[in-house]
Amino acid sequence: MEQQHQQQSQGKEFCQILRHPVLQHKLCQLRDKRTSPWMFRNLMEEVSQLMAFEVTRKLNLKSVDVETPMRATKGYKIGDRVVLVSIMRAGNGMLAGMQKFLSFAAVGHIGIYRDKFIKSTVEYYLRLPKDIEGSRVILMDPMLATGDTAVASLARIKEFQVADIQFVTLIASRPGLEKVYAHHPDVQVFTLSIEPEMDENGFILPGIGDAGDRLYGTGDFI
Repeated sequence: MEQQHQQQSQGKEFCQILRHPVLQHKLCQLRDKRTSPWMFRNLMEEVSQLMAFEVTRKLNLKSVDVETPMRATKGYKIGDRVVLVSIMRAGNGMLAGMQKFLSFAAVGHIGIYRDKFIKSTVEYYLRLPKDIEGSRVILMDPMLATGDTAVASLARIKEFQVADIQFVTLIASRPGLEKVYAHHPDVQVFTLSIEPEMDENGFILPGIGDAGDRLYGTGDFI
């Protein structure tokens, strides 16, 4: 799998592991079972904001005229249309941090889950900007486990003829990355850690527990 991560797609690595010391420090805090829901939310927002800095390094700039208090000069603004898309519900925990850094970006939401009874993904919500065609999309979900939800979400967004998609996740399993690469090798993935395994219920090990439950104080993983 490590070799696969180095494969190039359209001149870029398929998966980038962000190893900045501050990001790794905060990931350790997210893993800690003693971290309360309110602290978990704050940490995820902080981590997402820092990840946004790395994810957007290659955005295109355009030259503009700007009037300073002293005189006119040339400046630069983002030339791409950027759309942030959250995979609900856990992806919403990353959205606030991304928005703080990318205040000019539009926002969309997609609700998809894997139904264990029908053994397939189910879409229950979709709301994207009307002018998303040709945009650069940053799709976010804190965990990439089996990869089924990510694969389905990416396929759905591609139906709108977007220019480019980057998938941002806090932790990713090796099988999940393999599945995403098999279906969407053109999508660049950013993560803080590649986890070695999953349990029989599809939870990433060692992981961070259920991100949605820990964000909102529900379920057993709080």
